[in-house]
Amino acid sequence: MGSVKKAAELIKNSSNVVAFTGAGISVESGIPTFRGENGLWAKFDPSFLELSFFYSNPEKSWRLIKDIFYEYFGKANPNEAHSFLAKLEEKGKLIGVITQNIDNLHQEAGSKNVIEYHGNSKYLVCTKCGARYDFTEERIKDIPPLCDKCKGVLKPDFIFFGEGIPYEAITGTEALLEKGDLLIVIGTTGEVYPAGLIPIEAKNKGMQVIEINPQPSKVTPYADVFIQMKATEAAKALEKELEL
Repeated sequence: MGSVKKAAELIKNSSNVVAFTGAGISVESGIPTFRGENGLWAKFDPSFLELSFFYSNPEKSWRLIKDIFYEYFGKANPNEAHSFLAKLEEKGKLIGVITQNIDNLHQEAGSKNVIEYHGNSKYLVCTKCGARYDFTEERIKDIPPLCDKCKGVLKPDFIFFGEGIPYEAITGTEALLEKGDLLIVIGTTGEVYPAGLIPIEAKNKGMQVIEINPQPSKVTPYADVFIQMKATEAAKALEKELEL
């Protein structure tokens, strides 16, 4: 538990903590990772999330999107790791979360300042006029769902392959890294770019880095402290050490 104690000391001595999370933080909420042996891409061909495929085959793409992201993922709830970050923010210690996840679980746990690097599945956006809608079961009853205003095809408001990172996410991330003094990385291997550059950028700006992952990753060489645990186990241990 030495790494937990050391990480807790870094958190105590920091003023502006930033969290950077990936799929691993939501695994214990029942959402599988995309890559790896048991990841989604081992079971599904990811081409249905390519932007060009979606525009050419919206109905086919939407059938898989509905099954995976709304009927399966939609039942997930935040876990102790999401709650831990929300508590850190509530205490005035954490200034924001940068997440690669599209599951909205940080917000559901109570986090207020969340930079969604890859968008959010809880919203749909019109590919024709840009109108944005809250997701409801009713809205995707007919596939593909259509815009109320112009009848254009609606797309989940998360980043598809071949689509750029939102400008607001890039500038929001930069602002947090400029202000932050400690980065807590949870559940991301650093293999997806450009998000994978965030821990390196944080280190280059003089921030200390804590990594929480079950196995070493591409982030590990940049970590001042590596906690080799599942996200919820580490969160519970840190909460106890920090007396949150």
